[in-house]
Amino acid sequence: MSEFPLLKDMIDRQLVEQIADRILLAHDPFDRDGFVTAVMAGLESLELKQRFAWVADKLREYLPDDYPIALGILLRILDEADGRFEPIEDAGFRLLPIPTFVYRHGLDHLEASLDAMHIITRHTSCEGAIRPYIIQDPQATLARLHQWALDDDEHVRRLVSEGSRPRLPWWPQLTDLIADPSPSLALLERLKDDPSLYVRRSVANHLNDIGKDHPELLLERMEAWSVDASEERRWLINHALRSLVKAGDRRALAILGYGPAAVELEKLALNPTALDFGEALTFSFALRNVGDEAQNLMVDFVMHFLKANGKTAPKVFKLKKMRLAAGERAQIEKRFAIRPISTRKYYPGRQRLEIQVNGIVLGGADFELVMD
Repeated sequence: MSEFPLLKDMIDRQLVEQIADRILLAHDPFDRDGFVTAVMAGLESLELKQRFAWVADKLREYLPDDYPIALGILLRILDEADGRFEPIEDAGFRLLPIPTFVYRHGLDHLEASLDAMHIITRHTSCEGAIRPYIIQDPQATLARLHQWALDDDEHVRRLVSEGSRPRLPWWPQLTDLIADPSPSLALLERLKDDPSLYVRRSVANHLNDIGKDHPELLLERMEAWSVDASEERRWLINHALRSLVKAGDRRALAILGYGPAAVELEKLALNPTALDFGEALTFSFALRNVGDEAQNLMVDFVMHFLKANGKTAPKVFKLKKMRLAAGERAQIEKRFAIRPISTRKYYPGRQRLEIQVNGIVLGGADFELVMD
């Protein structure tokens, strides 16, 4: 058995019984034991998201047929302020069957469901639950998100950004917003200077998503936002541009203050030049500022790994940020282990390492990867 519990195992009998106990306190006719028995009959064979859906569907079966009434009961079991309910450990994650109930059973009740999500998101995430509503009725749902962007609660404001992210991990993509992100950009404009880092981080992640499909649009918007930007907004811009920066996009780097650099690469050395798989490659080099003034430098290294077809493919790795005075020289050394990982397959043969500064490759050297 794994030392660490699986996430799916957090949706367990204890949770089902706690939810049932709460519902019984809020709605006396509830068949508490029947609900628990029905859920547990099929729960343990299911994976995580299937468990959310299974519990949600059993709630629909055992709560009143009238959806707004059933939803109202679920809202009442979230409020722990009066001390009636036994606390649920890790409730923010384990209560996800409730927003799952909303998106699986509430699409025909748009207003009631959106009203409910405004409350539920303060207790557990609705970022996945709201996406079917954006898809089915984008005009009404986005209008509500515009209102929520001004809400006093940071969880509600974060839902505005996170729920409308076009490529939110774990949830269906919003293909219309992938094709045209202008509706969600209008929401982000309202949130770009949000007082909460929790919200600003979501905004930055949303922008990074947009940049994967519309890099020019993201660059134009970040250039505009960078004018007279506060320290907090500069952090957001930096985080939003991270994928473009990692790819060495010169325009993104310039927005962050890393323009074309007058530097020279000196004495690049690799050791060993024939590397056994599983060992570490050590490389060292120097950078010298040959310009007339100090320069901000973002230093990366690019590994050109050999692929099965005999060609190489580049992978950029961050190394360091630094500032060099005019005429100053900096020595840099790095160890990089090449060992088995789940996300990459290695092939023996000649590979290449390059040094990249502010998006420009200054030079490189080859090494041989030796594998049994």
